[in-house]
Amino acid sequence: MNQTLRCFTHGALLLLCAVSLPAASPWSVRLRATYLQTVDKSDAFTALGVNFAADAVSVSDRLIPEVDIAYAFTDTLSAELVLTIPQKHSVSLAGIGQLGSFKHLPPTLLLQYRALPGASIRPYVAAGINYTLIFDEKLSVAGVPLGLESSSAGLALQAGVDWQLDERWSFNVDLKRANIRSDVSAGGAKLTEARLDPWLYAVGVRYQF
Repeated sequence: MNQTLRCFTHGALLLLCAVSLPAASPWSVRLRATYLQTVDKSDAFTALGVNFAADAVSVSDRLIPEVDIAYAFTDTLSAELVLTIPQKHSVSLAGIGQLGSFKHLPPTLLLQYRALPGASIRPYVAAGINYTLIFDEKLSVAGVPLGLESSSAGLALQAGVDWQLDERWSFNVDLKRANIRSDVSAGGAKLTEARLDPWLYAVGVRYQF
């Protein structure tokens, strides 16, 4: 009888512990410092009677803050929304100099595969869509205003690794590539296509709720 009571008590305690332990939240956030490096590609074009070579358009690089919100469908498959604040970039043209500036906001949605479930170091890869809003352009050459498209949509790729520090926090290293492109026009006529297509190098932390 005592053995039966002990077994029953032990089983009840195990059940109580299992019920009282909270399930791991599927939500996490990453805070990153990110260096955005544009590839500065553009087509050759002619303007103001001058022939400009390919890749004559240059867009400034930037160090930007990044906040990413992730939801885990399983231990290996997640969706991640990449966010930042509006960023201002200066634009220059080879042989001419500064043309002015514009702002952009590039939210990105990624489907992410995280390898090595249960390990303290977890690499991941992802693919998704970048949708960039382009606005507040203040660009001109020889007094002629230049325009950009108001948005850009393209493929985004990601690879990185989380190194778990404790049950909540991880150190994160991340690399992304996004397709961001815009036609450059003057008087409604297209001059060239500017291809920013930035590399984004980031380090930060991940917090698991």
